[in-house]
Order: sequence, then structure tokens, then C-alpha cells
Amino acid sequence: MEDSIPVPVSQESSILASIHSPEDLKKLSLEDLQHVADECRREVINLVAQNGGHFASSLGVVELSVALHYVYNSPRDKIVWDVGHQAYIHKILTGRRESMKTNRQYGGLAGFPRIFESPYDAFGTGHASTSISAAAGMAAARDLSGGTEKMIAVIGDGSMTGGMAFEAMNHLGDTKSDVLVILNDNQMAISPSTGGLKTHLVNIALNKTYNKTRKFIWNSISLLNNDLGDTAKSLVRKLEDGIKAAFTPGAFFEALGLRYFGPIDGHNLEQLVKALKEMQELPHPKLLHVVTTKGKGFKPAEENQSKWHAHNGGFDTTTGKTIVTAQKAGPPKYQEVFGETLVELALKDPRITAITAAMPSGTSLDLFQNALPNRFFDVGIAEQHAVTFAAGLAIQGFKPVCAIYSTFLQRGYDQIIHDVAQQNLHVVFAIDRAGLVGEDGPTHHGAFDLSFLQPIPNFVIMAPSDEQELRNMLYTALYHVTGPVAIRYPRGNGTGIALNKTLIPLEIGKGRIIRQGNGIALLAAGPLVWRALEVAEALQKEGMNPLVADMRFIKPLDTELIEEIAQQVTHLVVIEENSMIGGLGSGVIDYINSRKSKIPVLKTGLPDAFVTHGSMEELYRETGLDVVGITKSIKDFYPGNVT
Repeated sequence: MEDSIPVPVSQESSILASIHSPEDLKKLSLEDLQHVADECRREVINLVAQNGGHFASSLGVVELSVALHYVYNSPRDKIVWDVGHQAYIHKILTGRRESMKTNRQYGGLAGFPRIFESPYDAFGTGHASTSISAAAGMAAARDLSGGTEKMIAVIGDGSMTGGMAFEAMNHLGDTKSDVLVILNDNQMAISPSTGGLKTHLVNIALNKTYNKTRKFIWNSISLLNNDLGDTAKSLVRKLEDGIKAAFTPGAFFEALGLRYFGPIDGHNLEQLVKALKEMQELPHPKLLHVVTTKGKGFKPAEENQSKWHAHNGGFDTTTGKTIVTAQKAGPPKYQEVFGETLVELALKDPRITAITAAMPSGTSLDLFQNALPNRFFDVGIAEQHAVTFAAGLAIQGFKPVCAIYSTFLQRGYDQIIHDVAQQNLHVVFAIDRAGLVGEDGPTHHGAFDLSFLQPIPNFVIMAPSDEQELRNMLYTALYHVTGPVAIRYPRGNGTGIALNKTLIPLEIGKGRIIRQGNGIALLAAGPLVWRALEVAEALQKEGMNPLVADMRFIKPLDTELIEEIAQQVTHLVVIEENSMIGGLGSGVIDYINSRKSKIPVLKTGLPDAFVTHGSMEELYRETGLDVVGITKSIKDFYPGNVT
């Protein structure tokens, strides 16, 4: 198909309107399938232009999604989409077209596959590199129960950098289960893919000798059932193996026990359908290498794939230009303040290095990459490796700063304990997207980092209440801590506070009182310090006079400050944007109990549940962390206007 945006099919001639399930696709000709693909592409462009969402990834798998549902019999056959942000076409084709307007909205469809949403969503995803393991497990269950359904894992070259994907393929080669791995190769994760595998895949996609020989080999194999005897068949297969070993990454995959096929054009429906039908007939693990273009069919997305990985909506569907009313620029994002401050410090200190797991733009470490490329390391989607890699730098005297989203840092937990904390190594963890993140939902909320880091010995854990605090905490972490340290900060814009050029070290484990009061004290950390001040103002109208403290440090906890406050008030309230199990509130209660104090403590935070997706305002309201919710909880807890 052409690179430009497809001409929309008229409403009268729309084929997509008649597609209510994959069964309807199977009645169509290949020509009609291409019309469906074109309509799906237009549907996604219009959808994201209005509501926002993941964009370029879905545009890149339009033809692949159509071909998969045309050839295979879902939901009986199981299709697992790695990460899952590319599954919009899959959702459109599986009876959710009309509901897609609610995508990522509160009470609407999730932005990722979700088993509770549809039987066509074979496995819930949201994090990378899980699809092959899931498909392998499902295949083992099928084999044990005597089933015949097919298992397909669709994984991008970015996700293939995760070690879990290789662990799964290695095991598949041992079990020899019938699983199809589709490697969707677009040389991109959110940012361009990195590493040796990427180089292999690019080389094979551009290798003219292999591609010419591959065509000859495939044509020869097609003759096996007719003209060639057993000896000739064996020779052709050996020739095929030799070509793969000489020119392709196929030799690597085949060494793991997966038959390698490809690469093929992931935007050629006829070729895709033919290849997938051939894959259906092979009863063993195999990998089909499909080359696609992220953002295919929308020129702005093709030209700037990182920018268009996801979009907030409000753009012209032809030019990509923003059409929403211009608004005054807001405060800088926390991640930008972090990235700029780190560059500022690193320009003066050659020991500072920066590490990301395929998120240079998402963490604003692209600023470091541009300024100091020799000290910047993008390890790919490999958080476990990122943590231990940082440990290796630290043990040699460098100051590694490892910037990873809270939800993804969970993947490196063993490495944090075993490789960093046990050796008391000075690694700085910049934990981005801590707390709720909005429309991406439960797979991306940073709800647990305080809970899983707080029990680890040697750790210092900080939470800045504003951008200047983030700058000071980064400086403190690099120059006033000797062991592992974590700074957690939220997604989105800061408070707009004026930034000082001078960086001030903070005393480790010391908080501060920011509003004097009596009767009741509100203890908070991070951005919810400002929420606590709003709550205090609301309570003042009810006749109360709350004290408010910014704890700053979750570990070590400022127990002296707690003692001081406990002498002034009768009740304590902890406000935090982390699970109430194991967070700041748990630390405060543990200390109060250790002192045999009888002062009542109320914890307000994220519930013992996976919080849904929606706008931040909607999620704060649902979890009771908006001003109204916290105020109500305090009024129910506090016996009256005790002064």
C-alpha cells in the first residue's frame, strides 16, 4: 500500500462496519481484506486524534492484525500481544469497534489487552517481553489436555531485548511445543532499539544475497511434495540451514530450537496470509520474522516515530498538526527537571553515568545522551541487567544514575537486593512515574515502590514535593549518600516553583513542618504534600487547625520529627500515593508501636487493589485521595475540634 494516509472508504461501501468478529473476516477476499486494513488504519488515526493513546505501534501492525485474525481461529487460537499497546486493531476486529471511543477512559476499554474485557484477549499485557513465556505455558496446558488450538506470540524487536524472551525461547526449544513467535521488527521500542540483536535484524533485512537465496530456497521447498525425492529434500533442507547460518540471525533462533522464517514484508497482506497459513501446518516451535514500519500510513508518525509512539490527541488527521486551542506553557515536567539537573552535575563530574532501559526520551535522559554520549547507556528493555550493570559501574568508583519507571523497576527487584543493597553500592535510582499515572492504568501505576524498597537494608528513599526539592535530592543522593538511594517522583508537570541555580544538600532522614497547627497532624511526602496543605485549608473551615509536615525521607524516617509532632497533637494522618501496605504510613505506625505510644494514626493512600485507568482527577476521586475524599476520611477519624 502507499505510504500516505489511505483514502477513507465511504460509509456506504464500508466493509469494516460489517466486521463484528474475526469470523466475518474469513468471508472476505484478499482485496476486501486490504480495504478492511485501510479502514482500520483510518479508524485508529481518528480515534487517537480525538482521545489520545498509543499510536505508531498500532499503525505498524494493521496488516499483521488483519492477517492473524483472518488465518487463525480466535478466540480458540490464542494470540498474545507483547506489551499490548499495539492491540487497537485487534480490539476493533474483535467486536469492540464501537467501544473504542472509550479507550483508556474511566469506565471504558483498557489501553492494553485485558482478560476481563474480552475472550479474545488471551493474556493480559502491559509490560514487555512476556508474550513468549505466556504462549509457551498455554501451549503446555494444551498439550497436557490433548487440545489442538494454536498459540501465537507477537513480540517486537524492542521487547525481544528482554532476557525473559530468550529464557522462554530456550525452554520452547526443549518442550518442542507448537508455538508461533512473530517477531515484529520495526527497529523501535519507544525510542530506537539498541543492542547486538538489533544489528543482526537490520543486517538480515538489508542483505540482498540472503534475500535472493531465500526466495530460491522457498521456491525449492515448495517442490518437495511433488518433484523431489527424500535425498533431494534432505539436501534442500541442509542448503536452507547453511544459508541461514551464513547470512541470518535465523541460526541463532534455530540453535534455541525454533525454526526461523523470513524476513517478510509486514505490510503485504497477501504475503502475510500465505506465510501464516504455512506456519499453521508446522507442528513445532517456529519464528516468523516480519519487517514493519512503526506509524505506517501516517507520514508524521513515520518520520518521528518516538514522538508519535503515543499522543495526547487533538491533532489534524492529515497533517498531524495540533488543532487544540493554544495554551500557556505550564511548569516543566519532573522528568525534565531531573534530566537537566543530572546533565548540569555530570558536566562537572566525570564519574556520573546515566542508565536507562529503552526509555531515553521517557525519562528525559535523552538530554544526557546528547550532552555526554560516552557516559550514557541504553541497555534496552532489560531492567534486571540495568540494575546489575549499574552495580558494576559503582563498584569501580563511578556514580551511576539508573532512571526507570516505578512499574518497570519491579522487574529488577532481585538485582536491587542481591547486587546493589547487599554490597551497599552507591547506585542512584531515579524512580519516574511513581504513584498514579492516569490512562495507562494498573500495569503502569507506580503503586508499590515504597513497599518493596522500604524493607531493604542500606537504602535511603526520598520523595520531593516540588521541582527544586528534586534538584536538591539528586545532588544529595550523588554527594551525601554512600550506599543505594532512591528518589521517587511523579509523572507530569511540577508545581511551577522558581528553580534556584544553587543546589543545597539535605540532611539525611530529616523532614520539616510546613504548617503549624494543633490537634491533628498531616504527614505527607512527595507531591501529596501540597494536597495535604489543601486538605488543611478545607479542615480549617470545619474549625480544625491541622499541622502539616513534609517528611521528605521515607527511609530513614524522621522519628525525631514524629516525636516532636506527637507532643503537639492527639491524632496523626499519613497521606501518600503508594499502596497503604508497606508505605510511609506503615513506617510511621511501626515506629509509633515500637514506642508503645497510643496516639491514633490514620493511613490514606492507594487501596489493596489494582487501580483502574482514567484521568488523574477521576482516579484520585476513586481512591479517596482527592481533597474531598481525604477530608471526609479525616472527619470520620478525628473525634472533633480538639484544640
